[in-house]
Amino acid sequence: MNIELGISSFGETTPLETTGKAISHDQRIRDLLEEIILADKLNIDAFAIGEHHRKDFAVSAPEIVLAAAASKTKQIHLSSATTNLPTISPIRVYEQYATIDAIAPGRVEIMAGRGSFTEAFDLFGYDLENYDELFIEKLEMLLKMNKEEILDWPKGKFTPEVDHKGIYPRTKKPIPISVATGGSIESTIRTAELGLPIVYAIIGGDPLHFKPLIKLYRRVAEKVGNDLTKMPIAAHSWGWLNQDKEKAIKDYFYPTKLLVDQISTERPQWNGMTYEQYLESVGENGAIFVGDSETVANKIIKVREELGLTRFYLHLPIASMPHEDVMNAIRIYGEEVVPKVKAYFRKKTEQDRFKLKWKN
Repeated sequence: MNIELGISSFGETTPLETTGKAISHDQRIRDLLEEIILADKLNIDAFAIGEHHRKDFAVSAPEIVLAAAASKTKQIHLSSATTNLPTISPIRVYEQYATIDAIAPGRVEIMAGRGSFTEAFDLFGYDLENYDELFIEKLEMLLKMNKEEILDWPKGKFTPEVDHKGIYPRTKKPIPISVATGGSIESTIRTAELGLPIVYAIIGGDPLHFKPLIKLYRRVAEKVGNDLTKMPIAAHSWGWLNQDKEKAIKDYFYPTKLLVDQISTERPQWNGMTYEQYLESVGENGAIFVGDSETVANKIIKVREELGLTRFYLHLPIASMPHEDVMNAIRIYGEEVVPKVKAYFRKKTEQDRFKLKWKN
């Protein structure tokens, strides 16, 4: 019944409501490091950083930010969110994260994905028509080198032949690799067959709509004989915290609408956000976790119980908020939300053990 509770971030650089100006990319990266260091001091389990190649997000090389964070933290687990495999060499990915593992042994994870945004395909010379094939082939290559020091890899459609070459540096244990998905059935099945942990991006609608997908993931894993105890199931959702619930809801609307409206100009399946839609999203059955510590903690507990999650990442924030407000939100999350959620599940575990003992 335990749950790992983390934070995810893209290092957003959208205009602030207070000034109408965006934080510079270099300042946002420095702020992000401070946020990770604070999360580490507050015993938050993990911090995951996304990869983008566009003006409204500062982090295009999460592995460099994670390496800097690794040298300044003591216990927090550090992950990408995601590493966009279709547009990068899997050999470079392994080398980079093995190097970070040398700085923070056992605290590094690769969260592999296709990338929600597609600007990297043109930027690095890849064809968007090969979106899925690129990911599948490169993931298989990454998994193989993660297990084997000497790589033998036949020339693929998108990857070069590697004839008995060592990939270095090596980690003492294989690097944990998870797969991020927006809720694709095909991705769910494939990840379960590979025996990999999965991370669902739950950013719209009712989170409980993911229940059939998670059941499918477990069913497929069991069918092919994979060990579900080694396959954490995670969710990543947008969120915001303030001591005053109504202030949190009010303050988070501007940046959320700003990003959603921007994405809606790029994706025909998205629509601009109204205040009524926003209130529904931050409400009891919505996918955005906004409010005071009690509201957010109770919502995490509900979603964890209904979906059977073993990990939860609060994306904090999705578009720019003042750095001091982000630090405040992290403090509330680490000092109030995380302890409350973990205490709830510790107590429930003890109750379940007592019931089992009494029954036997």
